[in-house]
Amino acid sequence: MKLDGKKVLLTGAAGGLGKEVKQILTEQGARVQGIDINQAGDAQIIVADLSDPESAGQAVNEAVKNLGGLDIVINNAGTLELQDAGIMPTTASIASLKTNLFGAWHVVAAALPELLKSNGKVINVSSLFAMVNAPLIPSYSASKRALAAYSDCLRMQYGNQIQVTTVYPGFINTPIHKDAVRQGLSVESLVTIKLFGMKIFSMEESIQSASKGIVKACRKNYRDVGTTFLSSQSLWFARHMPKLVDWFIQLRINMLSKTGELKIALDEPQYD
Repeated sequence: MKLDGKKVLLTGAAGGLGKEVKQILTEQGARVQGIDINQAGDAQIIVADLSDPESAGQAVNEAVKNLGGLDIVINNAGTLELQDAGIMPTTASIASLKTNLFGAWHVVAAALPELLKSNGKVINVSSLFAMVNAPLIPSYSASKRALAAYSDCLRMQYGNQIQVTTVYPGFINTPIHKDAVRQGLSVESLVTIKLFGMKIFSMEESIQSASKGIVKACRKNYRDVGTTFLSSQSLWFARHMPKLVDWFIQLRINMLSKTGELKIALDEPQYD
């Protein structure tokens, strides 16, 4: 699929990954309308709370009007919250589920009539954490795995009329991780192996490479794909050798805890 003139709706457009995806799409000739809960200085972004179906529906309708139709929807908006999986879901965790899963669902439902007209495409941005198990991120992992399942259901029902792709980025150093880092959980530490203080291997993805992976998914008809070669390989291992991946993550956590690099101090749980 060539992107010249394609009408693209991109959620989470004000974030680090969203900004880069928007720029690359525009450079390749696409017309992009962003939606985000914050404008972040970009007056062209429609402000909406996608966890609210009415707000999401209004934003999608405005985007379709601005673009004059719709060819591609990229559900990139998301939030990450830390929580003990053994206690009741907190207000923040419930909000994260609503944004990561139902936000995407709201957007697709509102956009579907236009996508059916154009035989368009839905790209749902999940995460390797949908498949790679890790502690303290139950709402994020659950919502991203559920988003992949939603993609599969959507494809089964509408696959002869639209394309549906689930994209799995690895760790990207964007502001979505700031609260986790503040509370002591650095995903960067988990995916980076050092020897004598020197980095010898890292699974971190750059914003540029991950963005290119998402844009590539706009042009090709993938079912499930990582944003980079490394994340695609990690996805394969997580699906086919989950016990090995669990062992590796647990090993990394134990090692970092012993060296003092991992000191978790969760915020006090907040409930409505």
